[in-house]
Amino acid sequence: MDVNEIVAKVRKEVLEQMGKGHANEKPQVHFFSGAAPELAKFIEHSVLNPDMTREKVRAECLLAKQHKFINICVTPYFVREAAEILKACNVGICAPVGFPHGAASTAAKICEIKECIADGATELDVSLNLVAIKSGEIDEAGRELKLMMDAAGHRARVKAIYEQGLLNDAEKKATLEMIKNSGVDYVKISNALTGKAACTEDVKFVRSIVGGSVKIKIDGGIRTAAKAREILDSGADRIGCSASVKIVTGE
Repeated sequence: MDVNEIVAKVRKEVLEQMGKGHANEKPQVHFFSGAAPELAKFIEHSVLNPDMTREKVRAECLLAKQHKFINICVTPYFVREAAEILKACNVGICAPVGFPHGAASTAAKICEIKECIADGATELDVSLNLVAIKSGEIDEAGRELKLMMDAAGHRARVKAIYEQGLLNDAEKKATLEMIKNSGVDYVKISNALTGKAACTEDVKFVRSIVGGSVKIKIDGGIRTAAKAREILDSGADRIGCSASVKIVTGE
């Protein structure tokens, strides 16, 4: 029996053992699905689209509970609903404040913070006053951030939204220094107003300025487990995304 005959015989036996039965039939290959349930503890499940409905929020809360995401991000309008659904589990409730421009009055943002916390929010993503920063009034933006942190007290974690795409290099550094010195829990690298996807370079840049005293959240275009791991490996502590379920299940 020559080599070709041996190979054909072995191939046939293997296929028969696999239940295929025919030598000409190729075995089915199963690739790794890409599921990454271990990433759930880093994911803030975002349901902030303007066309969001109460029914959809309820469904997404149940998914957040099922997959054990670190929190779910909902608009202030839905905080009470989300908090009621998730009250018996460890999924937090995150609400944006003054989003996205941060240009509402300080009093309005403080009222929003107090109401969100009263309704059950455990974390707040507060928009820094972009128009103040662009006007060179970084001290005013910092003063307002401090007032918002005081309003939150120790009842909710506060993340300062750093909307980097609208800032020049000098404004970026000044803003990050202000955030670093504020005592805020997190800086959230955001691209909501520019559409830029999250990238490792942004995380590394922010980390180079805030050091280890402030944790980092970043969002924007994170849709796969591989991308999520890449962002986390670059120094981020949290990621925000709407493709959360796909990331942890691989489906």
